[in-house]
Amino acid sequence: MLLLWSNSPLLATLLVFVAAYLCVHSHLKRCRRLANIPPGPKPLPIVGNFGPFLVPAFIRRRLGKAWKPPAEALTEQAAAYGDVFSLFVGTQLLVVLNGCDVIRDALLNYAEVFSDRPNIPAVSIMTKRKGIVFAPYGPVWRKQRKFCHASLRTFGVGKLSLEPCILQGLATVKSELLRLRDEEGEAGVDMTPLVTNAVSNVICSLALGERFPRDDRQFATLLGLMVRGLELCVNSPAVLINVFPALYHLPFGVFGELRRVERDISAFLKNIIVKHRDTLDPENPRDLVDMYLAEMAAGAEDSSFNEDYLFYIIGDLFIAGTDTTANSLLWILLYLVVHPDVQDKVQAEVDEVVGGGRVPSLTDRGRLPFTEATIMEVQRLTAVVPLGIPHMASKTTDFRGFTIPQGTVLLPNLWSVHRDPAVWEQPDTFRPERFLDDEGKLVRKECFMPFGIGRRVCMGEQLAKMELFLMVTGLLQAFTFRLPAGAPPPPMHGRFGLTLAPCPFVVCASPRG
Repeated sequence: MLLLWSNSPLLATLLVFVAAYLCVHSHLKRCRRLANIPPGPKPLPIVGNFGPFLVPAFIRRRLGKAWKPPAEALTEQAAAYGDVFSLFVGTQLLVVLNGCDVIRDALLNYAEVFSDRPNIPAVSIMTKRKGIVFAPYGPVWRKQRKFCHASLRTFGVGKLSLEPCILQGLATVKSELLRLRDEEGEAGVDMTPLVTNAVSNVICSLALGERFPRDDRQFATLLGLMVRGLELCVNSPAVLINVFPALYHLPFGVFGELRRVERDISAFLKNIIVKHRDTLDPENPRDLVDMYLAEMAAGAEDSSFNEDYLFYIIGDLFIAGTDTTANSLLWILLYLVVHPDVQDKVQAEVDEVVGGGRVPSLTDRGRLPFTEATIMEVQRLTAVVPLGIPHMASKTTDFRGFTIPQGTVLLPNLWSVHRDPAVWEQPDTFRPERFLDDEGKLVRKECFMPFGIGRRVCMGEQLAKMELFLMVTGLLQAFTFRLPAGAPPPPMHGRFGLTLAPCPFVVCASPRG
């Protein structure tokens, strides 16, 4: 009897109608419970605001339609709904925070409530909600972050003692540029692998106690896997794992590829932990891994310090310490070849202050204001992490006249801060002088926040600033960078993923003096 009914078109139609009714009823009931939430575009039942600015890139490419980067599209939405507005991703409420005042208010004055992280399926599956970047806010996270921050400072972050480590990477990039220039001629050089290797080796030295040469195939493969993994998580059908987590376990397509990427990166990092454990001397730690293992050995039984947590911390440091800084440096080089007049001014300042007899030092920073202003202006324009890392409300809170329910995902739109015409004159124009006063001295502005703000501010901020300054000044002291003759500049909108990376480009590097 049931089999006969199951083959009935009438019953099938009825079941579809009942299912649709229950979904719509559930959605409307949820919306009624969300009284006084910030305004926003009206969501559709079930799918929510599946509009142009929330459609994944792989779908946009299929449709062949023009689109704007999500951060830019969300900034435009703020003009219609205000600096605090709501969207629904499915049934998940998402509140977008726009503008300097709103973001500073939320992440500084409501830090205890708005510093949590949402449980995003794709991220949670791969990180087990451990580590530093995506772990929930609370006592365990605070203890782990404090320990990592102190360990990195022990090995030189924020201190002159780290300078030789960064300069070693700079020397490698310069020698490789000379070699590749001889091989490639006027065709130009892709700086991405050189920059990525140099930047990654700095965090590897601090965390893993090891540097990897550029021709190390295993390490080069690992860097490629890291880039591919980030791309899969944001700009491929693998993003659907966030809606249907079971897709992660499919053995084919991008889902299988994502698991293989995760497996290979995990094997590399776990092997390093094993080597450190077998050669550990607690009295003479070589790097962050040694210090963590020593802390484990000395800790109580209920301590949160364990090898599992260490693995995810290393992954966070390796990925975050490579991707964001490498992309920032590539953006700076791109802007300087597109604006050769600015490059000439930076070189003139470096020549006057440093000369050619030595490489630039961190002690020169205070005497190179235009150079620092140029770095900051590129960071302002590009906002390498334009939407920050999503935050979450840990309890229901009143904020700026609205109710933010517990579990709401909060997106701090840093793009909107850095492109706000009320703060920055001609915000879309590249003008380093905006960070200088009338006397040519560097000006710090509270609406400049490329590393975020609040309790979740990027732990690697000081390290990134050191690397960017030394690499930019060192490269421009030694080379003049130009686009190949007749080559048009690449698009400046970049490639949106977890971070905003520049579109591929090549440069011709001519040795100076």
